[in-house]
Amino acid sequence: MSEHDFHRHLRTTAEHVIEPQPWGRLEWYVSAAIGNSTTMTVGKCVLDPGQANGRHFHPNCDEILTVLKGRVIQYWDDQSQVMEEGDVVSIPSGVWHSARNIGDEQAELAISFSSAHRRTVGAEQ
Repeated sequence: MSEHDFHRHLRTTAEHVIEPQPWGRLEWYVSAAIGNSTTMTVGKCVLDPGQANGRHFHPNCDEILTVLKGRVIQYWDDQSQVMEEGDVVSIPSGVWHSARNIGDEQAELAISFSSAHRRTVGAEQ
């Protein structure tokens, strides 16, 4: 890999793409739109206390969600489960889901998708 390729793929904290949301924010580190991957989307979802990202699904990719900080209720179709720090869920394409922060501080969720062109249907855009 040439030096040019390395720097195209390296992202510093200052270069993260931040998308404010009514419930917190999305932070994007890797994607086709950013220009540093053709196969994945990687970022972080930050949920404010008591807030939830809206019910949604991804028609073109699977999602891996890891709780980095806090406690959430993860909704999956008509089921739900409390998730704590270190817990991981693999969400297949097409499954309706959302997460609600049930703690007193911001919850942080690492999110990875199996497509560099992640699409979302539903409330969380």
